[in-house]
Amino acid sequence: MPPSPLFRAETLHATLGEGFFDEVAPAQFPKHDLRYRNQRWAARVGLEQLTDAEWVEHFGSFQPLPGAFPKPLALRYHGHQFRSYNPDLGDGRGFLFAQLRDLKDRRLLDLGTKGSGQTPWSRQGDGRLTLKGGVREILATEMLEALGVDTSKSFSLVETGEALMRGDEPSPTRSSVLVRLSHSHIRIGTFQRLAFLEDSAAVGRLVEYVIAQYFEDILAEPATRRPTALLEAVTARVARLAGSYMCAGFVHGVLNSDNINITGESFDYGPWRFAPSWDAQFTAAYFDPSGLYSFGRQPGAIAWNLARFAECLLPFVGLSAAEKAVERYHLLVRAAFREALLARLGLVSAGEEADARLAKAFVDFMIASRAPFAQMFFDWRGGLASVERAKSSLATAYYAGPEFDLFRTALAEHEPSPACRLDHPYFAREAPCDMLIDEVESIWSAISERDDWGPLHEKLRRIDEMRRALKSVEGDAPDFQPNPPSQYG
Repeated sequence: MPPSPLFRAETLHATLGEGFFDEVAPAQFPKHDLRYRNQRWAARVGLEQLTDAEWVEHFGSFQPLPGAFPKPLALRYHGHQFRSYNPDLGDGRGFLFAQLRDLKDRRLLDLGTKGSGQTPWSRQGDGRLTLKGGVREILATEMLEALGVDTSKSFSLVETGEALMRGDEPSPTRSSVLVRLSHSHIRIGTFQRLAFLEDSAAVGRLVEYVIAQYFEDILAEPATRRPTALLEAVTARVARLAGSYMCAGFVHGVLNSDNINITGESFDYGPWRFAPSWDAQFTAAYFDPSGLYSFGRQPGAIAWNLARFAECLLPFVGLSAAEKAVERYHLLVRAAFREALLARLGLVSAGEEADARLAKAFVDFMIASRAPFAQMFFDWRGGLASVERAKSSLATAYYAGPEFDLFRTALAEHEPSPACRLDHPYFAREAPCDMLIDEVESIWSAISERDDWGPLHEKLRRIDEMRRALKSVEGDAPDFQPNPPSQYG
C-alpha cells in the first residue's frame, strides 16, 4: 500500500534506457539512528504518515517505495572540475532512489542519496558520507530555502555506525547517509558525457526527456525550435541561481559542471559558506587557492558551465542561437539579482531603472563599508520604514558615508511590499538568523564531543522562524508542519 493515498511514485528516468545509469545495491550499514526527517517536505510528497521505523526502512536500508524503482540507479555523467575535463565521474557515493510527485504543483521530484555505498563510479572511494557532511548539508539547504534560493531539500539523515577515515577532518569520524529531495538530478555533465561519446542520438533523447519532464511549456513550440527553447530556458534558470547566490551571500564552493542542475536548482553541498560581508574574494573551499569559485566569481563560473552546455547542443541549435543565449545570461543575472534583492528587502519594484539604481547603490555600499551581510538586510527590511530599527542596530556604525547616502536615496524610491511583515516577532530580535562558519562548527562540536543535538534543533527552529517571517503570505503558519520537536539525536 502507498504511504498515503496521495503519494505517487514514478519511474520515468528508467525510460531513458541503457547507457544513462547503472542499477546498484545500497550499502548494508551496521546501525540506523534517525537524526533528521523533513516532515514539512514529507507532507508535500505524501510520505508524512510513515512511522520512524518505516522511514528508516526506506531511507536507511533503502527498501523500495511502492511503485518506485525496484533497484536504485547510479547516474552516469562527466564534467569539468575546476575547468579540467573528467570522463571518470558518475554517482560514486549516491544513487537515484525514487521519483515522485510534488502534491502542491505536480512537479516531478527525485529522491537521491549521498553516502549510500559504492557504485561503478566510486573511483576507489568508500561511497560513504561523514555525519558532519550530512549535518552541514541540512544547515545549508534549510538556510538557503528560507532565503528564497531554489535549492534541493535535505529530506532525511540517518547515522550509520561506521568509523570513516578522512584527510580533511579529525578521523575516525562518524558516518551517515543523506537523502535529498531535488527537482531533477540531470546535470550539465550528463549532457557532456553524451557529447564526449559523440552520441548525438542519445543527446537528442535526453533533450526530449528533459523538455517533457521539466520544461513542459516548450512542448508548444515547433519541434525544430525546442532544443533552442531548452537552451534559453536553462540559461534563465541558472542565471536566476547565480543572482540568488549573490543576494544570499552564499558561496557554493564547487561550481563544477557536474554540480549545475539543468533545472537551475542548487544542490550538492560540500565546502559551502556564507560570506560575513560583501567580499568578492571570499572563498569556501581550502582546495580552491586561486579563488576560481569565490563569491564574486560565481556568476562567471556558472556562465562558463552554461557555455559547455551550449556546446553539447550545437548540433541541434546552431552556433548563432547558442551564442545569443549565452550572451543574454549576464543581463538575466542582473535582473535576477534585482528581483532577489527586492524580495529580501521586502520592497516592490519601482520600475527597471529605479530597481537598477537600488541594486548598484546596495552593492557599492556593501563593498565600501563591509557591513555585515545578514544584519544589513535585517535592519533595512521594508526600506525606509525600518529607519528607526536601523538606528539601534548592532551595525549602526556602518551606516554612514556617501555610498550609504546613495543607498538611502535609492531606498526612498521603493515602497514596502504589502506582504512585508515587520510586526513578525522575528524582527523584534536584536540580530538576524545567520549561518557563519563559527556557528556551524559550534553546532557540529556539540554533536561530535557531547552527542548534543540541541543546538542543531534550535538553529533549525530559528531558521524556520526566519523562513516564515520572510515568506510573502498572510498568517504565521507554515504550509505544512515543520520538523517535530527534538525526538531525534
